Amino acid sequence: MKLHLQKFHFMFEFKEIFSASLVLFAVIDIVGNIPLIISLRGKVGHIQSEKASLVAALIMIGFLFLGEEILKLIGIDINSFAVAGSFVILFLALEMILGITLYKDDIPETASIVPLAFPMIAGAGTMTSLLSLRAEYHVFNIIIAILINIIFVYIVLKSSKHIERFLGASGINIIRKVFGIVLLAIAVKLFTTNIGQLI
Repeated sequence: MKLHLQKFHFMFEFKEIFSASLVLFAVIDIVGNIPLIISLRGKVGHIQSEKASLVAALIMIGFLFLGEEILKLIGIDINSFAVAGSFVILFLALEMILGITLYKDDIPETASIVPLAFPMIAGAGTMTSLLSLRAEYHVFNIIIAILINIIFVYIVLKSSKHIERFLGASGINIIRKVFGIVLLAIAVKLFTTNIGQLI
């Protein structure tokens, strides 16, 4: 029993959970997507917050476990993917800091699982970040970080109108820029940590 508790304590690292949660929060950028969520709600009248959050969580956790195996099938190691992921995160950070759009999907006619669960929440940037995080942190801590973010995503989806009125356009813009800088620093760290394994 004592050994089991020690093993659990070894896996549970608050610093890893906090760092992974920040990465996912910045990449998912649910606060920055509030205007799009409001637009979707206005078009379709109702957003299935519970369903979208649950499906997004399942996609993210599933990819966390199966993503590396998929990479192995096509002959790519996790460090190479992490380096590539650092570039994706870099571009996401530049979008947030500079207020530019490098890539954007058209707003769909319906808002159920698509586009909320995928690709807004569990999109390409999130998938890349998950595998990049796996090269750095324990899977157990990443799963907790995913669940923390999904809870926050659910709250935002449920109360997006109130949040938008509270923060205002300038408040949302400030949050995006702050987390853009955090994301930029994370991209640099991922690159420098993993590039040494490839050289």
